[in-house]
Amino acid sequence: MKVERLFSIEGVDEVAWRALEPPDFPFFDFEFLRALERSGSIGGASGWSPIYIVCKDKGRILGTLCLYLKTNSYGEYIFDWGWAQAYRQHGLPYYPKLVAAVPFTPATGPKLLVRPNADRVEVTHALLDAAQELGEERRVSSSHALFLPEEELEEFEERGFAVRHSLQFHWRNRGYDAFSDYLDALEGKRRRQVARERRQLRDEGLEIERLTGEALSPEHATMMYRFYTSTLDRKWGVPYLTRSFFDEVFRRMGDRILLVLARDAEAGRPVAGALNFFKGQTLYGRYWGASEERRNLHFELCYYQAIEFAIERRLALFEAGAQGEHKLARGFLPSLTYSAHAIHHLGFRRAIERYIAEEKEMLAEAVAMYNRHAPYKR
Repeated sequence: MKVERLFSIEGVDEVAWRALEPPDFPFFDFEFLRALERSGSIGGASGWSPIYIVCKDKGRILGTLCLYLKTNSYGEYIFDWGWAQAYRQHGLPYYPKLVAAVPFTPATGPKLLVRPNADRVEVTHALLDAAQELGEERRVSSSHALFLPEEELEEFEERGFAVRHSLQFHWRNRGYDAFSDYLDALEGKRRRQVARERRQLRDEGLEIERLTGEALSPEHATMMYRFYTSTLDRKWGVPYLTRSFFDEVFRRMGDRILLVLARDAEAGRPVAGALNFFKGQTLYGRYWGASEERRNLHFELCYYQAIEFAIERRLALFEAGAQGEHKLARGFLPSLTYSAHAIHHLGFRRAIERYIAEEKEMLAEAVAMYNRHAPYKR
């Protein structure tokens, strides 16, 4: 068995990579990673330089760990800007650092991708050994793994990583057969709120459609990119993803994309769009934007239409993105997410681990409080 470093997904055999792709997580699919690279969304001056650690035996790929050498903390959604500032104040470099993550994607999914019939313990040890060696060679300040599933935490903890908790709000399908079943599960005040928001939007003169697969066209990619950049412009955000990224994923991943589009019923012009990805049993809300302000449009496109789709497709989980306390009233319950951090400077490691421990206590209290206000019938 040997371990290689590849600096582009193009260096991996696409067919061999398929055996490593997680069944419920589309963001390590070959097409998604290739779209990030080909579009220039990563690499260059983006601060995300890919290094794929690939474990092979007799030319056969057994596993991989997708790493990025980072020169900033943009697009991670697990915020360590304060850590970087503390390093700077003490005259120490925080960058570069190594990160195992999906760029610009705060979604939980496996990071140690292992072929199903391979020896997982042996392969993961080889991958993590190679990652540690890479970090030492590049003299990184730290190594991080973001949005880890619970089943991978122990493998990182054994390597001295400290596990950090974060909070998102997720919707879970409780065996609903129709949207009305989801409404019936809500307590009265929240059920009336959702029904009122949908009713008010119907008076806005919009046509709403859900598009996936062959119904998607290059024009839809163009529309969604415009909505994406319009949202960032209003929030003074940074457009991480390029126009060609949207072109690429719409062309190559249409079977894993749900586009919810709103049009003005009279003029026929697109007013807003929400882009989701789905695979297996999970739906992921990613980007949204609107060219006009319409009452409750965000809730309808980003939440209610996606919930309807999840119920129709019998999907189990809907992750609607980072943060968003307002999601609680609409049936999204608090869910802890996990990241792992290995800080190499002893003094900073102790300080950051103390901070992480205090943060866990604070989040546990927040989760308990949110659960006391859960919108479902007792």
